[in-house]
Amino acid sequence: MAGHLMVGLSKSHDVAAAGLYPPMNTSIEHRLKRANIPLWYLGKRPGFDPRLFKALDRVLREVRPHVVHTHLSVLRYALPGLRRHRVPLVVHTMHNLAEHETDAFGRVVQWFAFRWGVLPVAISREVAASIKRVYGVECRATVPNCIPVENYRRSPADRVRWREKERFDRDAILFTCVGRLVPQKNPLLLVEAFVALNHPRIHLIMLGEGSLGEELTAYIREHGLERRVHLLGKRNEVPECLAASDVFVLSSNWEGNPLAVMEAMAAGLPVIGTTVGGVPELVESGQQGILVPPGDCAAFTDAMRTLLNDPEKRTAMANAARVRAIATFNVERMAQGYESIYTAALAASGRANAAAA
Repeated sequence: MAGHLMVGLSKSHDVAAAGLYPPMNTSIEHRLKRANIPLWYLGKRPGFDPRLFKALDRVLREVRPHVVHTHLSVLRYALPGLRRHRVPLVVHTMHNLAEHETDAFGRVVQWFAFRWGVLPVAISREVAASIKRVYGVECRATVPNCIPVENYRRSPADRVRWREKERFDRDAILFTCVGRLVPQKNPLLLVEAFVALNHPRIHLIMLGEGSLGEELTAYIREHGLERRVHLLGKRNEVPECLAASDVFVLSSNWEGNPLAVMEAMAAGLPVIGTTVGGVPELVESGQQGILVPPGDCAAFTDAMRTLLNDPEKRTAMANAARVRAIATFNVERMAQGYESIYTAALAASGRANAAAA
């Protein structure tokens, strides 16, 4: 999300980026380089790394930004320098429910930050409500995450190509999940719901890594599912995989505003998900997919069975998902939302003519 936002803003603003970690040769880094966005790598070590206070201070001294926009757990390192350099505006995006977004120390830091003038921005109404619940402050700014929708448009040939590469039959029905294998995403429930379908032509594809990987692998082996449930690990070819799929599935216990759901809808997939966080703000149940209560394995199985057995409904929901993604999820919409927040906040602080950086 941050990479998409920076590229979108770079068309009209001077943008610079600081990443806490060493270079990792990711698609985000390449995207920023192609957009000529300067990027500082701060080389964070595992655990708490006090060297980052000085490293971030150097970046702030060199860039002298009018706006600093932080994400995730960065404020614990950035806040002292932000106050020392008197940055006119600091915005912090909350990407998950406040109870889960950071650890206890991070919540203490953010409690003080929001009272010292850092402006919280939520990615969904549910996240905004959680900020009030945890921090006792009103979150008046909500900007949903967005994606470059056109990057997920694929042809029928792309569908065939990926299936052939991964050795899936052309007539197989592929249920696909893109998400970390962690308790938040509840991947074990997804596998259990899939098993209950007991249909020879269906496959469950799971892209992602995480702490539950070994447990999932053991469950799959125990139930003899190696030929039907495929843990493909972390892949860069998400658009290609989505193009080859038939239904997107996500069984999360909690969420913010998941990019994976937007990507699936942009690829023209119906979504089966849970009614958590911002998911109901993305998917209208019965229109672009089917939403069920979190933790309800039987309901999830029923939703999967409905789309498995009704190709016409599957196609109608897929088309509706693509239409909604084009209308609602494009990066320009997100960039305009944040640009409006920057401009209004700077104007209120007497810096109306400052350019966001």
